[in-house]
Amino acid sequence: QVQLVESGGGLVQAGASLRLSCVASGGTFSRYVMAWFRQAPGKEREFVSAISWSGGNPVYADSVKGRFTISRDNAKNTMYLQMISLKPEDTAVYYCAARRLGVITDYGPSYEYWGQGTQVTVSS
Repeated sequence: QVQLVESGGGLVQAGASLRLSCVASGGTFSRYVMAWFRQAPGKEREFVSAISWSGGNPVYADSVKGRFTISRDNAKNTMYLQMISLKPEDTAVYYCAARRLGVITDYGPSYEYWGQGTQVTVSS
């Protein structure tokens, strides 16, 4: 059973930067495709970004492309999401998710493991 713990969220002003981390335990991290999703109040969960087991082939939602960068360090069992030029519409709870080896996908139900989330609030 894989456990995922996110951290790094907070309250920032528009234009600021944050780096989220997701630490995995209980599994072989390098065998998992990893992703970030987010859910804003009153909205459905949405895909943000995903990365292959090797760290290549990152995929981004159009809304964050050019501002967010996903990465992973398999030696540290950790995935990151570097966020710059944050906007109020980025306000949400951010979740990391994992699925065993396979293609990168933005389809949430295909991810087997989820963290508890970390709140990101961007004020205008």
